[in-house]
Amino acid sequence: MNVAEYMSELGQRARAASRLMARADTGRKNAALDAMARVLDASRDTLAAANRKDLERGRANGLDAAMLDRLELTPARIDTMIEGLRQVAGLPDPIGGITDMNYRPSGIQIGKMRVPLGVIGIIYESRPNVTVEAASLCLKSGNATILRGGSEAIESNHAIAACIAKGLKEAGLPEDAVQVVETTDREAVGALITMPEYVDVIVPRGGKGLIERISRDARVPVIKHLDGICHVYIDDQADKSKALNIAINAKTHRYGTCNTMETLLVNRAIAAEVLPELAEQYSELGVELRGCAQTREVLPQVLEATDEDWATEYLAPILAIKVVEDMAEAIEHINHWGSHHTDAIVTENYTKARAFLREVDSSSVMVNASTRFADGFEYGLGAEIGISTDKIHARGPVGLEGLTSQKYVVLGDGQVRQ
Repeated sequence: MNVAEYMSELGQRARAASRLMARADTGRKNAALDAMARVLDASRDTLAAANRKDLERGRANGLDAAMLDRLELTPARIDTMIEGLRQVAGLPDPIGGITDMNYRPSGIQIGKMRVPLGVIGIIYESRPNVTVEAASLCLKSGNATILRGGSEAIESNHAIAACIAKGLKEAGLPEDAVQVVETTDREAVGALITMPEYVDVIVPRGGKGLIERISRDARVPVIKHLDGICHVYIDDQADKSKALNIAINAKTHRYGTCNTMETLLVNRAIAAEVLPELAEQYSELGVELRGCAQTREVLPQVLEATDEDWATEYLAPILAIKVVEDMAEAIEHINHWGSHHTDAIVTENYTKARAFLREVDSSSVMVNASTRFADGFEYGLGAEIGISTDKIHARGPVGLEGLTSQKYVVLGDGQVRQ
């Protein structure tokens, strides 16, 4: 069987399983998640042995330390996977909920029912724990899923897939509801993203190159974000203490995340007051600063920023700083150079805060809070499959509800249209 035939078979099986999952009740889905957790816990030695094979092959192939770290399944990470399954089991089930019911003049009632998307294809790199995260969210939201992990984690993903299949079987749900692609052939990705007859949506989790390729070539809708060029704007009516804390946290809490601030915008009226203190703290933390001409008038020691800096997601201890005349210029800069991910204003002016929320075109917009809060867990979603900067369907952190759609339901009592 060639790759195209293999992927077509996976798609057919996933489509059949999705119809069974759509009518699975909450108790059955939670039982499957609990069973998966038990099986994973009992399979620690098997998981560790499979993961060692991946790590040994990765070292032989010259994977760098960061990649090897993401690849490793430590006992603590296995604990986290198990706890994650139990947390998803405890989340409210969105499927079947009916909202917005109202009567029409004809006497019929119209509302909207939450339903699964169907079959979700997820393409990801390195981290084998994503296999469990993705499977659990798709299962709880009543979907079937086809998971294509990175070739570097193939042994680990197969071992995890066996645990998932056993948990599904114990709960009486179709094992084909979660399928892990067994081939490392890259043609499998091309097939997965061009099977609209079997796959309803694709979620890519990985580097920008992977996401760009999938967005370009897919014939299936894609839930994704490309960059996390996030901004914090410090207004002239900001509380100084809040501004300093937020600007430091948004940049330095973690450097390699998509919700980390990459550009700091400061109102000209307070630049001379706040920038020296910020520069001192950033210097102590090892952050390289790059600034516009006005920034360098206040901080002559910083490097000169170029247009490339405004358009760069550093994912590193580097920060671009721009002094702006007012909030209008800050919003214009954000909407032009940003990636529509997460942007924040620090201000005590309620009117400005409301205007910023309304006018900034991003999936998460914040007032007096660090951009690092743009996360499914922090938003109360329990978990997330990723972040979407698209404007159709899901936007922002994508949790269970983002993996569903809605259909209209109509309740009548014999009415006919006149």
